[in-house]
Amino acid sequence: MNTDPSTTQHPPLTDAPTPAGHFGDFGGNYTPETLHQAITQLTDAYQQARNDPAFEKQFAQLLRDYVGRATPLQYASRLTEHVRASSGGTSGGLWLKREDLAHTGAHKINNSLGQALLTQRMGKTRVIAETGAGQHGVATATAAAFLGLTCDVFMGTEDIRRQQPNVKRMKLLGANVIPVQSGSCTLKDATNAAMRDWMATSETTHYIIGSVVGPHPYPMIVRDFQSVIGKEARAQALDQIGKLPDHLVASVGGGSNAAGLFYAFIPDTTVKMVGVEAGGRSNQFGDHAAPLTYGSPGVLHGSRSYVLQDNDGQTAPVHSISAGLDYPGVGPEHAYWHETGRVTYTDCTDQDALDAFVLLTRTEGIIPALESAHAVAHAIKMAKELPQDQTIIINLSGRGDKDLDEAIRLLGMDKMG
Repeated sequence: MNTDPSTTQHPPLTDAPTPAGHFGDFGGNYTPETLHQAITQLTDAYQQARNDPAFEKQFAQLLRDYVGRATPLQYASRLTEHVRASSGGTSGGLWLKREDLAHTGAHKINNSLGQALLTQRMGKTRVIAETGAGQHGVATATAAAFLGLTCDVFMGTEDIRRQQPNVKRMKLLGANVIPVQSGSCTLKDATNAAMRDWMATSETTHYIIGSVVGPHPYPMIVRDFQSVIGKEARAQALDQIGKLPDHLVASVGGGSNAAGLFYAFIPDTTVKMVGVEAGGRSNQFGDHAAPLTYGSPGVLHGSRSYVLQDNDGQTAPVHSISAGLDYPGVGPEHAYWHETGRVTYTDCTDQDALDAFVLLTRTEGIIPALESAHAVAHAIKMAKELPQDQTIIINLSGRGDKDLDEAIRLLGMDKMG
């Protein structure tokens, strides 16, 4: 698949989404009748909130005082020096947008807190969430504890095994973690279970979807709440670098951290953007989680986007060492940016992500989430081909505490004395 926008003819980029929630040919609302009232209520509540200065002020204050924003933009000097030493003395400069320093350890809190405020605005008392890596579950449990909401989190049993630290955090925060044992026991299956619960309880429950996926208005809502990342990074780059960055790199599963970084830069045509999907073990069916690289348009979890599916339209099994990227679909706005050529999408193997996980830890003293390590790995490859005056901002979407046991096992360090 050709992902180079310079060699492909693309449709023009237009304002999105439309009032019906379409990003070009993608997005929309493909949900059962039982959810229409809840989705209409959410759409109305969000439109009112985004035009309410009091809501905007409350949300901005919580981002500052509770989440700890703005997160830093940090020059990765030793990582850059390492890359230059391995590439003949020249390479682009690497910068880190430190979402790992946000409260709860990842970017997910921005959206969870915003949607929890919407829950209160709608007069609902319970929130539910799906989670893979556990960061969205922790963020939702945190927001629920802070605002006094009941919280249930659906999580596949395979992800519960891989992400025990976050499971314990959710329980300590007062959330009920509900194991999902169907399918591959990962993120897709947790999302299916959460959707079923929401259909039965929507009168009192709000489903806080954690990524830019799902039926309209979720992709727009999550993107907007996460757009603080890119707004900060843009201003910080102008202040600290003295210009806009030349490149942005972020990992893409459902795509919330990437959308949050990219959105503020979409009009800046000099800024090139790369989304990095989970390449897994190989490009074979079932060995990766890279729908934009290897998938095709289809409908999943209420919207039309790129999906990994077989010839009969059945959702494919997926694999990634990163629980947060282990998803067969992607947000519809990413599909739109892909088709218009505004963003380039590629994939990164498990092994390259593991190598980057170790390298960033040992050069910068920062243990990244395995999701973020995919972006780090690709940015390192990019930097080796760039002149020194080129700059790359990597969205370090989360910290790696949650991944330590799994990463140490995969690296074989658990067998070392």
